[in-house]
Amino acid sequence: MRGDAIGIWSLISLLLILLPIALVLYFGFVVYRSPQGYSPAVFHSIALTLFSAALSALLVFVIFTPLSYVLSRSSGRMAEAISDIPASIPHPIVGIAFLILGSPITPFGRFLTEHGLGLYDSLFGLVLVLSFISAPIYIRSAQSLFTSLNREPEQFASTLGKGRSAILYGLLIPSNARGLLSASLTSMSRAISEFGSVAILVFYISGGLFSGTETASVLIYQYYGYYGPGPAITASAILIVISVAVLLAVKFLSRGRTITEKVIRA
Repeated sequence: MRGDAIGIWSLISLLLILLPIALVLYFGFVVYRSPQGYSPAVFHSIALTLFSAALSALLVFVIFTPLSYVLSRSSGRMAEAISDIPASIPHPIVGIAFLILGSPITPFGRFLTEHGLGLYDSLFGLVLVLSFISAPIYIRSAQSLFTSLNREPEQFASTLGKGRSAILYGLLIPSNARGLLSASLTSMSRAISEFGSVAILVFYISGGLFSGTETASVLIYQYYGYYGPGPAITASAILIVISVAVLLAVKFLSRGRTITEKVIRA
């Protein structure tokens, strides 16, 4: 009986998660079906969202994979706490922090200005802030992956005189590409959903390929304020479908065993 009760309660909890999502999909695609929700502006904003989120996932992979590996092989609690900071502070504060970082009052901001770059209302700033807020998710996912690995191949490589860089880039990353790609897609999913920091730092792109385009979260916010729930809910339903597709890709990749595990178990 106790097991049945737990199972029923688990099903109820899953339904509580699904219910709001199902309502948005139903009202977006069936009840409202607002033509404005299918407008080119919506799809341009979704394209910007996916493009910037993918770039941020790539940047996070390049920058934070070594840190994930080091954390998996040490007990650096302070380093772990620091890596969790972006997930523990309100994201509008992150947007404000990047506004300050990119302003001429900081050396970094002056460097950007001298080279014709900027963080405010730019694709560059958007990718940086998305990388910052999604980094903790990638770090934790990659850290768990590295922690779960059989260390015999790694130890054998070290006996051959291989350093940590050679082990990470020559052995672990190639043999665990599937798991690291899954971690990257997870961070990308988080970047797709970001609003708070983006609304402050990059309300829209002021130049380049996506000039005048907002991210999907910002556009939906504008639609709700200007036109009411109809267009906003339809656009939200479209974004949910895309976000779920990315999530399903993560789940598909995470089901497979890494190449290292297959070799060891063979």
